[in-house]
Amino acid sequence: MDGKWFRNSFIWLIIMLFVLAIAFQVFKGTGGKDTSIAATGKNSLVSKVTQDVQKGQTVILTQDGNGVTLQEGANSERKFTTTINSGQDVITFLKDAGVRTGSTAFQNNVEIHYSQPSQLGNWIAGIFSFLPILIFGALIFFMMRQAQGSNNQALSFGKSRARMFAGNRPTITFADVAGVEEAKQELAEVVEFLKYPDKFAALGARIPRGVLLVGPPGTGKTLLSRAVAGEAGVPFFSISGSEFVEMFVGVGASRVRDLFDQAKRNAPCIVFVDEIDAVGRQRGAGLGGSHDEREQTLNQILVEMDGFDTNTNVIVIAATNRPDVLDPALLRPGRFDRQVVLDNPDIRGRLQVLEVHARGKPFEKNVNLQTLAKQTPGFSGADLSNLLNEAAILSARRNKKAIGMGELEEAIDRVISGPERKSRIISDKEKAITAYHEVGHALVARMLPNLDPVHKITIVARGLAGGYTRLLPTEDRYLYTESQFKETLAFALGGHAAEQLIFGEVTTGASNDIERATALSRQMVTQYGMSQKLGPRAFGKKEELVFLGREIGEQRNYSEAVAQEIDNEIRNLINEAYGVAREILVRHKDKLVTVSERLIAEETIEGPVFDEIMGLTEVAISYGE
Repeated sequence: MDGKWFRNSFIWLIIMLFVLAIAFQVFKGTGGKDTSIAATGKNSLVSKVTQDVQKGQTVILTQDGNGVTLQEGANSERKFTTTINSGQDVITFLKDAGVRTGSTAFQNNVEIHYSQPSQLGNWIAGIFSFLPILIFGALIFFMMRQAQGSNNQALSFGKSRARMFAGNRPTITFADVAGVEEAKQELAEVVEFLKYPDKFAALGARIPRGVLLVGPPGTGKTLLSRAVAGEAGVPFFSISGSEFVEMFVGVGASRVRDLFDQAKRNAPCIVFVDEIDAVGRQRGAGLGGSHDEREQTLNQILVEMDGFDTNTNVIVIAATNRPDVLDPALLRPGRFDRQVVLDNPDIRGRLQVLEVHARGKPFEKNVNLQTLAKQTPGFSGADLSNLLNEAAILSARRNKKAIGMGELEEAIDRVISGPERKSRIISDKEKAITAYHEVGHALVARMLPNLDPVHKITIVARGLAGGYTRLLPTEDRYLYTESQFKETLAFALGGHAAEQLIFGEVTTGASNDIERATALSRQMVTQYGMSQKLGPRAFGKKEELVFLGREIGEQRNYSEAVAQEIDNEIRNLINEAYGVAREILVRHKDKLVTVSERLIAEETIEGPVFDEIMGLTEVAISYGE
């Protein structure tokens, strides 16, 4: 408060100095005292003599114009100007110039006006002679003060750039967070620690120093941390891990010190560090040893969180989606005492998230958020928020007053695959190939028991895909069986098999399907132990650079002979899946043609319409039959 008052007063002082400077320039000629001296004489041709000592000028009005020489009979009046020394007496000057001010030669009055400078004028003149230096020095001083006290100035290298949110005006509470009930329960205890520390101190419990929020992007880590601050009613400092380190040596550690100094002055409070893996990566993992600055920043964070000064009431909440690359010293108890995992919400959590984001939005009567939650497996909280926002935008584009189910399902497709590309012109042959390809996927999925029901088939291009077949899971799954994987392989190869069956050749449209099938079959063999010949054994060890966070290769811990066996097993799985898909399509070729022709005509077929065309109530084939 004192610093702010000082800065404001200083600004007003500068403004006042500028106003005084302008006033001085305007009124500085009128600050003296006028004095009139009369001299009489005979035949005087001098009418007035004026002296301004402040300007150093004397003006003599004559009827001749030749200086101060007096001549009788001249009728012209001219102005004679001469310069005298400041402070010299006018009478003396005139006498020296030949004007007899006291003789009998004068008949007219000679008025002599002169202005004496006041002492105040001299003082102001002295001040304003130094005014440019004063203003320049004041501006330099003001810039340095701003650089020391502000977070957004060019010279504030070592100052923390954390944004502080006051705790007395909470904007987000636990009511605004949905789908992560277990995480909310864990963090509710942190709120109790901040609100009622004596309750836990009486039992000898120690306040947690840090909570690490771990989860995929968009699951609500930042939102949940702000809700903790809103519930606790304490100051909340928010900063990103990348804001600590810059190009100057020592800046990161200085900013960490400044951040925790601010936090201690405002304790109890919460410090939230988003994307902490930017500075918390494992030490010694820098390429070429060029990341000592980042390691110094991490060392300072370690000391501030649990050093010699442990009597602080500051809780650090950090968020990351890469907990595997963090330094072990950062994860030990005493620094981050708790790790709270936030996963993508299940169907119940998705419904709760949709209800939160649906507040304040008008919906049509046929909108069912439960159905919407079933259609969005794997969506994060951010995806669901974006889904409702896209639906609202589509409704506004169509000049509707409320959001309908059609806009919501269209928004799901936009979030998954991108906007429609109806302007894309394709030939009839390519359209037919795409239709048979997609119906091949759908028919295989419909005939295999462990695959999800078909929800939509379309040949409208979205993003990079010329069409797609979307299945609708009946439940959230966390475990997958070998039969499910095998049927998924058959589903992936159904489009490839349909192209071969109908057109006698394959196209590049199945490239992504083949890539996914190859990757899945390799995982079945090398990671999941789903090979009868090789048994339950993991093959290969992935290598990745911690600093880069990317897999750069695989360490082979098996022989060339085993590698050949792995390739053979992968080939057998793919061939078997392709055989199953082709057998289904050959057996139901009439249905393949019927559905494909309707798809070519309508471009999109919904799940119930597809089931009606198929006319089947039970699965007609099992895998490997």
